[in-house]
Amino acid sequence: MTVYVSIGNSDDRLTQSEWAAFAQEVQGRVSLDASQVHGYWASSPVSPWQNACICADIPDAIAPTLKKELALIGRRYRQQSIAWAVAETEFI
Repeated sequence: MTVYVSIGNSDDRLTQSEWAAFAQEVQGRVSLDASQVHGYWASSPVSPWQNACICADIPDAIAPTLKKELALIGRRYRQQSIAWAVAETEFI
């Protein structure tokens, strides 16, 4: 399955160094379980909001465990949620 995992710090709950560590940990954890990573995007450094998104192919059997692991990472960084969006691919 192709998923987009998105994180943010729009409430400024995290310091810059905490945000960097959080984003790196999420990216690393998704990359570890992905059969393929399609891309990683982050907000502009001059944006008032900090956001990041990674798109990856995740094997169906691994997805439930990865979601739990991401939720644990989010809690460690005082985040209320991490977005997990499954993409429906259509070739046109």
